[in-house]
Amino acid sequence: MITLSHISLRRGSQLLLDDTSLHILPGRRIGVIGQNGTGKSSLFAMLRGELHADAGELSVPAQWRIAHMAQEVAASDRSAVDYVLDGDVRLREAEAAIAAAQARGDDAAQARAWADYEALHGYTARSRAEQLLHGLGFSQSQVDTPVSDFSGGWRIRLNLAQALMCPSELMLLDEPTNHLDLDAILWLEQWLKQYPGTLLLISHDRDFLDAVADEMIHLEHCKATLYRGNYSAFEVQRAARLAEQQATFEKQQRRVLEIQQFVNRFRAKASKARQAQSRLKELERMEKIAPAHIDSPFHFVFQPAQKSSNPLMDLRHVDIGYDGATILKKVDLCLRPGMRIGLLGPNGAGKSTLVKTLVGELPVIKGERIVGENVKLGYFAQHQLDALDMQASALLHIQRLSPRATEQEIRDFLGGFNFHGDKALEPIAPFSGGEKARLALAMVVWNRPNLLLMDEPTNHLDLEMRHALTIALQAYEGALLVISHDRHLLRNTVDEFVLVANGCAEPYQGGLEEYHRWLKNRDEPAVAHTLESAPAHDRRAQRQQSAALRQQLSPLRKRIEKLEQQLEKLAQQLADHEARLADAGLYEPERKQELQQLLQQQGDCQKQVDAIEREWMTAVESLEQLQAELGL
Repeated sequence: MITLSHISLRRGSQLLLDDTSLHILPGRRIGVIGQNGTGKSSLFAMLRGELHADAGELSVPAQWRIAHMAQEVAASDRSAVDYVLDGDVRLREAEAAIAAAQARGDDAAQARAWADYEALHGYTARSRAEQLLHGLGFSQSQVDTPVSDFSGGWRIRLNLAQALMCPSELMLLDEPTNHLDLDAILWLEQWLKQYPGTLLLISHDRDFLDAVADEMIHLEHCKATLYRGNYSAFEVQRAARLAEQQATFEKQQRRVLEIQQFVNRFRAKASKARQAQSRLKELERMEKIAPAHIDSPFHFVFQPAQKSSNPLMDLRHVDIGYDGATILKKVDLCLRPGMRIGLLGPNGAGKSTLVKTLVGELPVIKGERIVGENVKLGYFAQHQLDALDMQASALLHIQRLSPRATEQEIRDFLGGFNFHGDKALEPIAPFSGGEKARLALAMVVWNRPNLLLMDEPTNHLDLEMRHALTIALQAYEGALLVISHDRHLLRNTVDEFVLVANGCAEPYQGGLEEYHRWLKNRDEPAVAHTLESAPAHDRRAQRQQSAALRQQLSPLRKRIEKLEQQLEKLAQQLADHEARLADAGLYEPERKQELQQLLQQQGDCQKQVDAIEREWMTAVESLEQLQAELGL
């Protein structure tokens, strides 16, 4: 068990932890969250022994091996697979002992070293390292590529693979999904779910935290608070705490009203009752969690563009690629006001290439790209952070876009992105990646686009900023096309998907769950390699567990069907009550008793609807969870 007892920790003049106590039980998977600067990375450094507390005691079992993910990697001539194998230090020591014994001609030492090598599963080590590389998106041809040949993002993936390769009782992962695409994130989720040790995980990806973590440590106000459950459970629990405070409660109600308006807009567009029910479910969740984000420093909206075109942009039978090399063929994509599209597809399939073609950074190889007369394009991509003027302030960046805007207008606007006071006037060179990403996003929002193209907009953004971006995009009136590995953002901001794969870009009828299954079927060995190595009795237990889960599906489906029938009857009763209440004569004094009776009946009926609707939502959630566990 890890124990923090009355810990206080400073970095320079800043107090990060003050008289904090915490117990972390073995085998738990814990998400570590909190605003930037609250001490998440410092907590990891303290657990690794790189930092020491100013007061209090930290206890980590002495025999525990600690694996952690480095944030940087220097250029090296070592191959990718050798770099990953370096994560198993004891294995490398055994190899060195074998080589040394051979050089001395010491047969007895060789025998001992080979025995150690076998005990450390050395004969399967390279295979396991290659499987890690494949799961994180490396091709077989890249396995022996020198580390120095990879870009910074791919080197971070190598660091992650090296951490996963290290046998450990404690694993510390700091933003492991930052440079991963959706395929690799889904693979990593499955790997971490089977990790037998204690896992501490810093992440700004709420779906990833929901899937992996069973507890959350929240750092705020120099304290560390442990919450049971995943990130969604944390939101609800923290919201319940904050809602008890009257000032926060009043602010919450304004936020819930905003959320209601967003959901109403979605519900009005829904063409099926099922979709409307889904939005009701989302509204209930958002009402519960709204106070958890009341103290967020971020709040902004996309103001509507003054003019628009229909269509905004049209690709007709377009071939797309670089330098004449075609990546996608015969792409047809018409973007109209109000469309919300998410691009799905494996890494390297051409998603970013398609977006760059829409932007006009890449010319079409063949076909037509037609741009509407009144298109105002907003484009966000990671390389735009490098195009920022490092010597200019955030305020000056906006002033250059609108020289006539007053300084106070710009300051008020930048405040919604948490650039307050002197922060708005400082050169941005020392800004963090997250702060630069916020500024680049602010510049896009300021320009009031009617066509918004976004390539991984949540990279470097923390949970609160991602939440604010999601809310803002829900209210955005223009057309949106987005590439993102953030499933929560996709699920809450897009209405349809386009699958980019196998040289084509075509409408995709399924959702994110179906896409997950499509990926698993496409590359089953890479996803399931850890299951294949499980002992026979474990596989038998897994089959028995799956059979038990299947037996639970039928009653749940029947229960949901029965509840839907009850809701249908009650909806008809409510409609009848409302029709009777529309009778003007009912409000005459002599019919007062009849009116009161009818209002009572209407209220009772509505209570039944609310109760059954909550029961229906719970049943649907249970069914979806069982189906996900069975891969249905």
